[in-house]
Amino acid sequence: MTGFGEAKTSEDGVSYRVEIRSVNNRYFKATIKTPESMQRFETEIDKLLRAKMGRGSVTFSLRLRDDRPAAAYSVNTTLVGAYIDQLQTLTSESNGDVTLDVGRLLEIPGVLQPPMVDENELARQFRIVERLTNEAADKLIEMRKVEGLTIASDLSSQCAEIRRLIEDIATRSPTVVDEYRKRLKTRLEQLLGGIVGGSLAPHEDAIAREVAIYSERCDINEELSRIRSHLDQFAALCDAPEETGRKLDFLSQELLREANTIGSKSADVTISQNIVAVKAAIDRIKEQVQN
Repeated sequence: MTGFGEAKTSEDGVSYRVEIRSVNNRYFKATIKTPESMQRFETEIDKLLRAKMGRGSVTFSLRLRDDRPAAAYSVNTTLVGAYIDQLQTLTSESNGDVTLDVGRLLEIPGVLQPPMVDENELARQFRIVERLTNEAADKLIEMRKVEGLTIASDLSSQCAEIRRLIEDIATRSPTVVDEYRKRLKTRLEQLLGGIVGGSLAPHEDAIAREVAIYSERCDINEELSRIRSHLDQFAALCDAPEETGRKLDFLSQELLREANTIGSKSADVTISQNIVAVKAAIDRIKEQVQN
């Protein structure tokens, strides 16, 4: 499920901002973006996110702004002096003017030096980041819960629609056999009516035997019972507190399998139309279950 959580604070001249975003994924995958000073803690952040989220593609972003004088980069004056000496030598040898761009000079690797690392200060800052990460993750989880309730409501509606269609099929199924018997008898009467002046009549035992074979071939009672059972399990899983995505995905596959079996067994137009609607509802369920 998708979600977003944010937390920020400012302490002792340092501003912190944590943003966490997640999109659907059956597994857990984290992309962590932190300032260079905090990169050593990315493994701990990953563990924290994994424990809080469980699954999903998670993007973690930490922005840190340190306005304290002690956090300022320093200029390596010795290195700068060496570069200036070389530029002056180049100028004299070329008998020309060489423009000195201070901005470009500062871009040379090693000219700007980061402040000395204070391990105690870094540990203190990470504790703040850890607290903000928990806070942002909790907000994201709450957003996912709201989305989950919406999805659960939609799943319930789709299951109710499938159940309604299945019961319509169950009501229609016995009449299909009866209609087949009537059609068979009518066809036989028409065929036999053209023989020997129409004095022959269809044998009731033969008709009953053919109807029994047809009834057995198109019997869908077992499939209907399994679909009802799957729908009951589906409803129970939707109310379960633990992660049930994979189980719901399995049940949706089973629902589709039973629907396909019913569709292949029945040549009745009404039942076929209902099965098309059932499969459409199952497709919507499968799409939601992925979240």
